[in-house]
Amino acid sequence: MLAEWEPQSCVQLTWPHAGTDWAPMLADITAVYEEMAHAISKREALMIVAPKSLTPDLSPLTPHLLPFTSNDTWARDHGFITVEESDGTKVLLDFQFNGWGQKFAAKLDNQINRQLYEQELVEGRYESHLDFVLEGGSIESDGRGTIFTTRCCLMAPHRNQPLTQQQIDDRLKQYLGAERVVWLEHGSLIGDDTDGHIDTLVRICPDDTILYTGGDEDHPDLDAMERELQTLRTLDGRPYRLLKLPLPRPIYDDGDRLPATYANYLVVNGAVLVPTYNQPDLDQEAMRVVELAYPDREIVGIDCRPVIRQHGSLHCCTMQYY
Repeated sequence: MLAEWEPQSCVQLTWPHAGTDWAPMLADITAVYEEMAHAISKREALMIVAPKSLTPDLSPLTPHLLPFTSNDTWARDHGFITVEESDGTKVLLDFQFNGWGQKFAAKLDNQINRQLYEQELVEGRYESHLDFVLEGGSIESDGRGTIFTTRCCLMAPHRNQPLTQQQIDDRLKQYLGAERVVWLEHGSLIGDDTDGHIDTLVRICPDDTILYTGGDEDHPDLDAMERELQTLRTLDGRPYRLLKLPLPRPIYDDGDRLPATYANYLVVNGAVLVPTYNQPDLDQEAMRVVELAYPDREIVGIDCRPVIRQHGSLHCCTMQYY
């Protein structure tokens, strides 16, 4: 499985529309998607999946618009996962997305990949694994044979039972070309409905660096996750370089705390797009820490307050292709 920071050909957005859970706040979320679209298009091609009845006005951008219907907008979890064979051939892995353990409808989302492939809109060989539930946000790759995930997500109910952890481990190695899978035992955010996607907690970066979400008094398990990360070693036995991201101050919606995190950033060609939450001191600190991991890229903040109202953030909305 390729690392996110490798050269990309395009990024996919699945556009919010009135048939999704975004309906009550469609104007607010559309503004965020427009900001993401412009930031991405400055650096690489943009592919937008949207219903035929919807034509996003992104002038002067000219994204590739794809008239497909979706249940929702989380391209990270219904998009293809790309692996590369030894001869450079890209393989597009199509896994089942079942709404994070059957919490939400996902039938239409699961049809998007096949439509992209059949219309030759993405490059690579198609490989179906629709008998196996796997979301892009639940795994991280260093591009060198190590996959990182969380036990609380991949072993959560209504995903791949009755498979054991060892059986899932074996499949990840087979499908993703991994030498090993690192299963984190700790880490979760209040308000998260993905059962602990790793892209909200721990992100793998170049040069054996790990960016991770720090804790607070309401998230003691994040401190345990930090201690766990300190024990990890690379395949050649060296400790990782650990960089701690701040945790945003609590943000609430109708009394419920939302799962805001700075770890849910997107790496694109020449830049890293980092979620911000109108907390200038912490937003700037998070961007500073991300820059330590990506000193050769521009760091760009995107206000993701509307996105977390549906319990996601920037990385969740996007999927990159190579």
